[in-house]
Amino acid sequence: MHIDLPEKRYYSIGEVADAFKVNTSLIRFWEKEFDVIKPKKNAKGNRKFTQEDIKNLELIFHLVKERGFTLEGAKTHLKEEKQQTLTNFEIIRKLEGIKATLINIKNQL
Repeated sequence: MHIDLPEKRYYSIGEVADAFKVNTSLIRFWEKEFDVIKPKKNAKGNRKFTQEDIKNLELIFHLVKERGFTLEGAKTHLKEEKQQTLTNFEIIRKLEGIKATLINIKNQL
């Protein structure tokens, strides 16, 4: 899944949920379940996600929604094989970006 978000320092939970096409409650649930997601909270309690949080959410989304891992399986996979998973995920993400670009060029012809 290719996520298109504008270049910003912080993203609201609504923007993140729309980018992943999921409910905001799922993002809040993953925040509680996975330690790698640490959004900043302001005085009112609104969550603001950084670029690093978005990358971690993409990885979790890939493991849980696309590859079919359970939450416990994704947690253990991230703890035990994080570097290999990150390398594979980066390759997949780059290839999906190239694919989206090629489809865009094809549609313009």
